[in-house]
Amino acid sequence: MKAAICKRYGGPEQLEITEVPKLVCKDNEIVVRIMAASVNSGDVKLRSLAVSGFQKIIMKIIFGFYKPRRSILGTVFAGIVEETGNKTTRFKKGDQVFGMTGFRFGTYAEYIALNETGVIAHMPVNASFEEAAALPFGWHTAIYFLEKAGIRKYERPNILIYGATGSVGSAAIQVASFYGATVTAVCSSAGQELMEQLNVEKVVYYDQQEFTLLNEKFDIILDAVGYTTKKSCQPLLKKGGNFVTVNGMDMATEKLEHLQLICDLFEKGKCKAVIDKVFPFNEIVAAHRYVDAGKKKGNVVVTIGDLPR
Repeated sequence: MKAAICKRYGGPEQLEITEVPKLVCKDNEIVVRIMAASVNSGDVKLRSLAVSGFQKIIMKIIFGFYKPRRSILGTVFAGIVEETGNKTTRFKKGDQVFGMTGFRFGTYAEYIALNETGVIAHMPVNASFEEAAALPFGWHTAIYFLEKAGIRKYERPNILIYGATGSVGSAAIQVASFYGATVTAVCSSAGQELMEQLNVEKVVYYDQQEFTLLNEKFDIILDAVGYTTKKSCQPLLKKGGNFVTVNGMDMATEKLEHLQLICDLFEKGKCKAVIDKVFPFNEIVAAHRYVDAGKKKGNVVVTIGDLPR
């Protein structure tokens, strides 16, 4: 089967599509033919090892010193169950599924073998494979950090989302709205169209206005890109308010319940898959280069199989 291998840490050119051995399905596993995967900030951070100081040391210890131990990167997929193990019960051949693999990675490939107890669910019935691949990373990260900040304890929280046009930020807007929050989004003026599509009424364009000078207090501030700090945002927080950021060693834990919530919301029309660009698998280097540029709106998707329509 074909897979994109990361030869060593570095730029997008370190990815190379090559042939790797075909997978064997174990008794408790399913083999999924991957139709689409996403390229997100976590993927490019690992590929490039673009962190500094103590974080870089920790990442090398966890993932490998000179190159990733698991050379097939990618953590999000949507596809079709190709084979099931003798002891599996959740899925059958032909099921359309989506999910996340966490530190197992492996979704930049034509096939993947997964324990059926993993973070895998049936795709929303009204979603394309591209849409299903675009949903999990941003949504589960947004749910994780907003719940960490205590969004559930508020009846109608006032929330500021910095970096509102990325995969996490665009999902966080929708998650916050689902919880009944009043949302203020912070992004560049290039994100105006997306903010209108997401029905965000309060937007601060940081290339036109300094958001830290807002005369307003927030229950929660989410830095969805890792470009600001708690210190700079402190004047905007209410007493007892919380600042959370994706920049750090705290990584969002994948949960099946989050995936099932995403599926339910999408089927009910309360969740949108925000896709900026779609690349074919043979252009995965270009896909990574585009995400590296830091200007994507929502998600970048790579199509791997021949997508049925």
